[in-house]
Amino acid sequence: MKNSMIRHQFLYIVLALFCIDVQAKAKKEVGPGSPPNIILIIGDDISAEDIGIYGNKAIRTPNIDKLAKNGLKFDNLFLTASSCSPSRTSILTGRYPHNTGAAELHTPLPQHLTYFPELLKKAGYYSALAGKWHEGENSKRAYDTLLVDKGVNGAGGEKQWLSLLKARPTDKPFFFWLAPYDAHREWSANDEFKNPYKPQDVVVPPSLVDTKETRQDLAYYYNEITRIDDYIGELQAELKRQGIADNTIIIFTADNARAFPGAKTRVLDRGLRTPFVIQWPKGIQGQGESVDALVSSIDIAPTLLEVAGVESPQTVQGVSFSKLFNNPKADFRNYVFGEHNWHDYQGLERSVRSKDFLYLVNERPLLTNEGPIDANQSPSALALKKAKADGNITAYQNEIFLSPRPAEEFFDNRKDPLQARNLIADPVYNKQIAALKRVLLQWKQQTGDSSPKALTPDWYHRENATELPAKGQRGEMPGQSQNADRINHKGPF
Repeated sequence: MKNSMIRHQFLYIVLALFCIDVQAKAKKEVGPGSPPNIILIIGDDISAEDIGIYGNKAIRTPNIDKLAKNGLKFDNLFLTASSCSPSRTSILTGRYPHNTGAAELHTPLPQHLTYFPELLKKAGYYSALAGKWHEGENSKRAYDTLLVDKGVNGAGGEKQWLSLLKARPTDKPFFFWLAPYDAHREWSANDEFKNPYKPQDVVVPPSLVDTKETRQDLAYYYNEITRIDDYIGELQAELKRQGIADNTIIIFTADNARAFPGAKTRVLDRGLRTPFVIQWPKGIQGQGESVDALVSSIDIAPTLLEVAGVESPQTVQGVSFSKLFNNPKADFRNYVFGEHNWHDYQGLERSVRSKDFLYLVNERPLLTNEGPIDANQSPSALALKKAKADGNITAYQNEIFLSPRPAEEFFDNRKDPLQARNLIADPVYNKQIAALKRVLLQWKQQTGDSSPKALTPDWYHRENATELPAKGQRGEMPGQSQNADRINHKGPF
C-alpha cells in the first residue's frame, strides 16, 4: 500500500512537471514575449558621423549610444537615396527608388505595391505612425493609427511617442514608425532646449568652412539630434515600466544625410551611409558589437518581417540580415546601390559600392551638385560661397561647385575614406573599375532602371533659389519606361 502511494505520488509529480513544461513552452511560443514589438525611429536629415557612438565626441546622444551598447551598431548600412521621400518609400517597400514608382521627391507610392507595416498589421500587429508622413495617401492602409498633426506632435515631432505607447492595445504586438521632424531645417530656437549647444562645441566637417556662421548652423543642428535622443530615453524608460523592454526591438536610423552642402542628395558615403543601431535583448545575444557587413536599407523590411514571423512578398527586393544579430562578424552583401534623382533640382546619378571601392556615374555632368535648397541656401553654404569668392577654399570643399563634373568617379574606400580623390583615370584600378561598371549595368538592366531624356527640370534657381517657370512640372520618372514598379528582380547581391 505504501509503495503504491509512493508510485502514485511520483507519477503525479512527473505529470505535473510535464504539464508545467508544456505550459511554459506554449507561453514562450504564443505569450506576450512573442512575436517582438518593433519601434523604428527614422530621424530626418542626420548623418552617421553626427552620432556619438559613431565617433562624434562633441554631440550628446547617450540614449542612442546606449541602444548600440546594449545591441548592435551597423557601420556600413547604406540608404538607396539621400533624399527624404525616395529613401522612406524605399524602406517602406523594400525596393529601390526607381522600382517604387516614386523615385523623385514629393511623389506618392502607387496602390499596387505592398508596404511592410501593412503585412505586420494583417498578421495581428497594432501598427501606428507618428510624425512625418511623406509616402503618399496609399500608405494610410499600413497603419491603424496616423498621428501626423504637427501642432500636436510638437516642434521636433516626438511629443506623442509616450502617449502612443501607453494607449496601445495590450492584447497584440505593436509596430511603431516614429518619424520625428528633427533634425530637418528650419531649426528650433535655442530657448526650446535645456542646454543648447554653443558654436565652439561643434565639430566642423572638412566639407564645410570653419566660420562662426557654420558653427552656429551646426550647433542648431546638434540641438535637434539631442532632442531626439532625450525622447528615446523616455521611450526606453516607459518600455521598462511596462515590462516589455526585453522583447521590443528599437531601431534608430535616418532617412538621409544632414542638410548641409556635400551631404544631402549625394551618392557618396557622406550622403548614403546612415546611422543604424538596434537593441533587442531577447533576440540579440551579443551586445555592444559593431557589424561591418554591407547592408542596404531595402533589407530592413524583410528583416523585420522575418523576426515577426511574416513572409516577405515577392515585391520585396531586399534580403533579411537577421543572421547578423547573433553573428555580427559575418559577411552579407557584396554590393549596395544608390540613386540621385530630382530633389528641387534635376539630377541623375547612380552608384555601386563594395567594401573596398565606390563607382558612380553622373548623367547630368554639366550641373553643379550643391544639394537641395535647404542645404545650398543654408548659412553654411553661404559661408562656403563667400570663401570660394575670396579664394579661400579647399579642393574638397570646392567639389560641389564644379561644372562640368566628372561623368564617372571611382574611389578607394580603404585609402581614401573621405572619397576625395577620383581615381577613374588611374590605370592601377582598371580591373576594379571595369568590374563595378559591369555590376552597375547589370543592376540597371535587371531592375528596369532607365535614363530619361526629359527629366523633371529644376524648379528653383541654383544660385538664389527663386522659383522658376518650370516649378510644378514633372518629367519622365526613372524606370517609368520599363514599368520598373512591376519588376521584382533583386539585382546583384
